[in-house]
Amino acid sequence: MSKNQINSLVSSEQLAEIREQMLKFARLQLQDSAQAEDIVQETLLSAVKNIDKFKRKAALKTWFFAILKNKLIDFLRKKERYIVESELTSEEDNNFFDSQGHWKMEYSPLDWQENTVYSDEFWLLFEACLTKLPARQSRVFMMREYLDISSEEICRTIDISRENLHTLLYRARLQLQQCLSKILTTGE
Repeated sequence: MSKNQINSLVSSEQLAEIREQMLKFARLQLQDSAQAEDIVQETLLSAVKNIDKFKRKAALKTWFFAILKNKLIDFLRKKERYIVESELTSEEDNNFFDSQGHWKMEYSPLDWQENTVYSDEFWLLFEACLTKLPARQSRVFMMREYLDISSEEICRTIDISRENLHTLLYRARLQLQQCLSKILTTGE
């Protein structure tokens, strides 16, 4: 694909913004700026090499992050830190979430519609709420929910107990629900 074709998909400003977001995410997951930079560079190189496979079924940023997610998982596997089988048990006093960790219908905002949840605006709001979480909560939430890393592996990677992990995940989910509920119901 030619340089002009790539430039027609994304401006250099947009690419710089996406790169910065990917770096932030990779640093959070790896806790190593140099490794994060390497993974992001590999991601961008892979995206440029395979730009002809981009089918425009998703946003370009989503496509970049899918590549980044795969690169991170590959990196963690190479370091023998990734376990495929995982199971997240819910906290016994968890009233807001079901056994799979999803919000129970009675606690989710009533006016959430499928088109709202899947819209670009929702994911911008979600990202804003995610950045309000404490770094450790954000990190374990993204490791578990986005990278789909097992509880055991997360505990080993960041040296916490299983109970501490479940507490961090519970608090992250609760804070995300409260933040999103507030924004979606009041517009604040």
